[in-house]
This record gives sequence, structure tokens and C-alpha cells, in this order.
Amino acid sequence: MAKIKVMDEILANKIAAGEVVERCASVVKELVENSIDAKSTEIKVELIESGVKEIKVTDNGTGMDKEDAINCFGRHATSKITDENDLYHIHTLGFRGEALASIASVSKITLTTSTGDIGSIVKINGGKIEKVSKGDARRGTIMCVRDLFYNTPARLKYLKSLYTEMAHITDYMNKLALSHTDIRFTLINDGKILLKTDGSGSLLKVIKCIYGINATKKMVEVSGSNNDYEINGYISLPEIHRSNKNGMITIVNGRIVKNTKVNKCINDAYHSYKPDNYYPIVVLNISVDTTLVDVNVHPTKMDIKFSKIDELTTLIDQMIKDKITKKTLIPHIEEQPIIKERKVYEEFTLDFDTVNESDEEYIINDELINDNPIEYEEEKTSNEDLFDVEVHEDVKEKLPPLYPVGLVHGTYIICQNEKGMYIIDQHAAKERINYEIFKEKLANPSKDKTSMLLPLTLELTNDEFIKLKENFDLLKEMSFDIEEFGMNSIIVKAHPTWIPNDLTNEMINHIIELIINKEKSFSLEKFNDHTAATLACKASIKANTNITIEEMENLISDLRKCDNPFNCPHGRPTTIYYSKSDLEKLFKRSGF
Repeated sequence: MAKIKVMDEILANKIAAGEVVERCASVVKELVENSIDAKSTEIKVELIESGVKEIKVTDNGTGMDKEDAINCFGRHATSKITDENDLYHIHTLGFRGEALASIASVSKITLTTSTGDIGSIVKINGGKIEKVSKGDARRGTIMCVRDLFYNTPARLKYLKSLYTEMAHITDYMNKLALSHTDIRFTLINDGKILLKTDGSGSLLKVIKCIYGINATKKMVEVSGSNNDYEINGYISLPEIHRSNKNGMITIVNGRIVKNTKVNKCINDAYHSYKPDNYYPIVVLNISVDTTLVDVNVHPTKMDIKFSKIDELTTLIDQMIKDKITKKTLIPHIEEQPIIKERKVYEEFTLDFDTVNESDEEYIINDELINDNPIEYEEEKTSNEDLFDVEVHEDVKEKLPPLYPVGLVHGTYIICQNEKGMYIIDQHAAKERINYEIFKEKLANPSKDKTSMLLPLTLELTNDEFIKLKENFDLLKEMSFDIEEFGMNSIIVKAHPTWIPNDLTNEMINHIIELIINKEKSFSLEKFNDHTAATLACKASIKANTNITIEEMENLISDLRKCDNPFNCPHGRPTTIYYSKSDLEKLFKRSGF
């Protein structure tokens, strides 16, 4: 007797639901994307108990007739592609035809839809159609999903707290609002409005709603194009950053995607302008011919493959660097109003594929949990008026003339000019100066070297010696005179002239250590950058070191000549600024 049998359709749908329907946010994602594909201009998402009890999505899209309303719950039933060629020209967010069948198999659904004529109501329980009746003629669709996972208790138990589920939904709705600014989105949970956009098409307005006015003031508009890609959006100045990558949002042809190489390119473009373990807020809309991307990689359709990824990353890198290198990046310290903190949802990284075992009670922006709906006020000023950051075309004059008046704790130089007060971290400033000097020397090595009065001998382990011996040429290009010296030992007889005499042995040891531990995918540019940053730190003035006014003036003069005088090579600010009016407000001399 044959052992292999074709699965029951409901059983197959439940298995497919394991990939498509991971949590409540997955259901919201699929339903809202269907509403977008139906050319809706208004989409309302209403939740009960963060969607665990009920998810209701109402739109004003094209709607469906009776036949389509029944067929849409069939497996692999879709109106978005008809043949194999359509896979190479996908213009919709959905196309697999799996989502509704998977959701229906693990929930109770009521679908109300109409094309503007007599409507249809379809009721489904656990994947089985229970009733089909006539509905009203309101154009659009209402999809109500109740008791998610009621018939799969193991999956229901796997759901996290209501706060966690709500945080995932809110995060994705925020991203949808950013990717479709011409649609009016409303998100409601237990009767409270969490998000409401006006559908005006202004990306900056949506950014303001999600990230707040202070972050929005530090956003800069970017645009760029090449033969294959066209990009526009906003990037944050380096002083605005977050502890995770969730603020780096890339949208390809209206689809929110995650691509590791693109995210790495965005973060690398900010190198030395921010701390390495923090990430910028970036919203980039990428337009590309559909034949150059493949979205049929994963059921969630958030992963995407680019045919010409190097051209895209080069464009993004150049576009971001061109903007931030022309900005005055001195953080402006302003008097902030005291806001009573309230625990709501926290930021996190959204991933529909896996559920993080360490999911805890999350917190998001306090603006999103408010008794009053978040709506956009009419803006009387243009987007440009939000920004007061001065642009300098001449990078050598980014830092204004500063006059030192003293030193605090042997670390912070207090300066002034007619605009206000500046505080400079002397170690960070010297680090930046040394970093640019060392990086230039490493990138353009000269033959000049200094012979060591007492040659340096180093003993290494077997594996360290082998790795170093493979890179003798690299050391010689850097103007080191180095030779083998017995078993697993080397001797350094000369070093490049730019290495300070008082730090010779320490720096040589560190350079050799970096070479031994370099990555397999070795990049000379990255190696030089990392080496320059590390050596700059070791060669800089330490904290709690008193220097004279003359030494302060020389330090400031050298800092003003740097390509980027605003950050140390590790991304920490070198200078912060208090305007004269801010000081007067702090001391209650004005503003009464």
C-alpha cells in the first residue's frame, strides 16, 4: 500500500502558517500590504489586546466581488501574478497567494468587501468557510481576524507579552507610514490611537511623527542616482543615533526590506563620525527596475537580492558622505523642558522570521502611547525651516575661530567667541589630529625611516610567527626594517619617521599585533584606518593632564585644519556648543 499521500489542504495551510504567520505583527503586515496593493488611500488597523484577541483592517481600496471574496482564501490564490514571467516584474507587495490561506487556517475570519456594488460577507473558522452572505455596497474591504492561534495552542503559548506584540506591530506600521506617505494610516489598540498620518506625501512629516521634532531638526535630505538606481530620503546628522539598527530603513520600490550589505554600507558611511556601536536614523527610498531585484527569497518578502549591489552601495556611500562632510557637526546644547518619563514600549529590531528568546517588555517613544491621537499640525513653514545647521563648502573652515580661556579637570578646554561658549575634549581633539596625520602617512608611505639605537626583538608563538611572516611585505611597505631572528622571533631595526620616539616600542608592538590578528578578508584601507585610530589614541593627551593656554591655542589651530574636526576617530564629539542665548536662559537672564 502506498505510504505517500497528498496532504489535506487545511493541514498544508497550517504548516505554511508556520512560515508566514509568526506572530500578530505578521498578520497585520500581510493584511495591510493587501490593502496597499488594492490601491487604498486610507487604511485603519484596530486591535484588541495587541491583536491577540482581534485584528481588524479597514481600507477604501478596490474591493472584491463575491467570487474573489471566496477564492482569495484558497492556497496559492492571487490576482497579482499569472505566469512565470510575472516573477521578474513584481510591482505589488504581495504575490505568493499564501498569506490569507495561512491566516485563515489558524484563526476565525470575517471578510466584508465590495467593489461599490452589492457587497459580500465571508465567515471562516479554522480554514473552513462557514457562511457566505450579502453585505453593504461600501467600496473597500474590512478584514477581521479573531482568536489568532486558537486551534494551535503551542503557537499561542509561544506569543510574548502584549507589550512585545504591540511593539512589533507599531514598528512595522511606522515603517509602512514611511514607505507610503501618500496613504492615511491609523493604528488603534484597545480604543487608543497610537499612530495617525495625514497622507499628504511628506516624508519629513512622518519622520517627525515617529521620531519627534528634535530628531527631525537633525535630519538632512539626500538624493542621488546612477544608471540603475534612483535614491531619495533623509539621513540623520551623526549626533542623532540609536543603539540598534532599527532606525536604518531601506525601501525598495515601496517595499520595506532588510539587506545586510546595504545596512553595512550606510553605517560605514558614518565611520569616525559616530561611535561604532551606535547606528544612524536613515530612511532611503530606492527606485530600481524590477528585473534587477529578486523579492522571491523568503515568505516574509523582507529579504531581497540585488543584481548590481556594488553600484548601489557605492551610490549610497557617496551620497551620505557628500552630505555630512558639508555640515557643521558641533552638537548644540539647548535647554530642554523637563518631561516626566513613562514606561511604554521600547525599541527593538523587527524580525518576522524568528522570535527573539530574550524578548522582554519593550518600550517605544512616549508620543506613540497617548490618550490623544497623534495628528499632524498644519505646517506654516517649509521643510527647510526645520533646519538651522550651517553648511560650509570649505571643509578647512568648518570649525570657527575659538579663543581658549581655561581648562576644567585637566580634560575640557573652555573656549569662547562672539556666538557663545565651546567645550573641547582635549583627548578627543588630539586623537582626531593624530588620526588624520597617521592615516595620511599609512596611506602614502614614504621611504623615510629612523634606525633604532636599540633594535627591538620580539618572541612570538608558532602561529603568530607564521601569520606575521606572511605579512613582512606589508611591514616593509610601511618603512619597517624587519627580519627573522632565530626560532619564532623577529628583530625590528628601523621604523617610519612618523612614529613618535617616546612611543616607538609600544606602537611597533601594537602594529604587529594588528597585523597578526587582521581579518581573512584583508583590506589595506580598513587596516590603515584601524591602525591610525588605535595609534592616535595612544599618542594623544590623556585626561587629567594640564596644558598651558599656548598649548590649547596650538591644539585648536591643528583641529581647525582637520577634514573632520567634530569627532574623534571612534565617533565621540570633540566639541560641544552653548549659544549666548542658551546661557542666558540657563541663568534666567532672558525668557521671562
